Amino acid sequence: MDHASFTEICLHQLKMSGVRNGERLIVLTQGNDRLDYADAFMAAGQRLGASMYHMRLPAPLPVGGWNVGVTGLAAMPDAVEALKACDMLIDCIFLLFSPEQMAIQAAGTRILTAVEPPELLARMLPTKEIREKVEIAGEMLAKAKVMRITSPHGTDVTYKLNTYPTVTEYACTDEAGRWDHWPSGFVFTGGDDDGVDGQIVVGVGDILLPQNIYVREPIIYTIEKGWVTDIRGGLDAELVKSYMGAFNDPRGMGMSHVGWGMNPHAKWHNLVPGAFPGGMGMEPRSFYGNVMFSTGPNNELGGPNDTACHLDIPMRGCSLFLDDEPVVIDGDIVVKDIQMARA
Repeated sequence: MDHASFTEICLHQLKMSGVRNGERLIVLTQGNDRLDYADAFMAAGQRLGASMYHMRLPAPLPVGGWNVGVTGLAAMPDAVEALKACDMLIDCIFLLFSPEQMAIQAAGTRILTAVEPPELLARMLPTKEIREKVEIAGEMLAKAKVMRITSPHGTDVTYKLNTYPTVTEYACTDEAGRWDHWPSGFVFTGGDDDGVDGQIVVGVGDILLPQNIYVREPIIYTIEKGWVTDIRGGLDAELVKSYMGAFNDPRGMGMSHVGWGMNPHAKWHNLVPGAFPGGMGMEPRSFYGNVMFSTGPNNELGGPNDTACHLDIPMRGCSLFLDDEPVVIDGDIVVKDIQMARA
């Protein structure tokens, strides 16, 4: 995407995020990654009268796996203080789950993560309709005490919801201390630490993230009192167990967040070789009617588990109930107030 076009979609984003004249914005990058993002956001913010700054961290040392919550800011307290003093941080390195992000949010800085390819950002621009629908879904989820997920594959799992807040993601942020991710469009929460029980069967065509692959053989998870106690299946189950084992951290077996996707512009099929544009898989997390469960850290929700071992698994064809009321049936949202026409 050329600079002028990229600037225009960043301008739309900053308007949706309430950026106004005189605000202080910092774009955070690392090494040589996403310098074009910084240029586009800087140009867009200046058109709105914001004071724009670019903070560029040194390139990270190579590490294995997806170590969530580990950032270069950990050794730079002065940089963290500067980010806490701005109105909005545009995070182009992915700070989620890190203590540094939590400190920055607690100071009142709103944060937008933008690490997906520009073409995907353009197709999944934030809209008022998606925000309104996601917020309604968030209110529904926040009131619920029990979530149950079933599927034709054999999933039947219950999450007790008495501990953690609900998080809405609609791809823009205009409230102090709020974080969001562009692109997105979903809602989630976490089960009680000892309140998730049952079986989840990840079916053929469901997605493993961060592996960015479609499941080829069913993976059967057994969950007892909030912890995965068994993972069975074929090659994909072995891959998951090997990946999790590489962290050497038993907390990776904890159940993390759970929710459903609501973005009608997100496509399930765009992960196939030759079509996947790159990034960290926000499109499959967001596609309309998917039910996604996660394992590993729950500190994003205020929980005690800050393990770096994290998987997100969006699933198709599931049914999701809140206090026995259907919300998603066979992969389709059935609550009229949060339905949207698919693109």
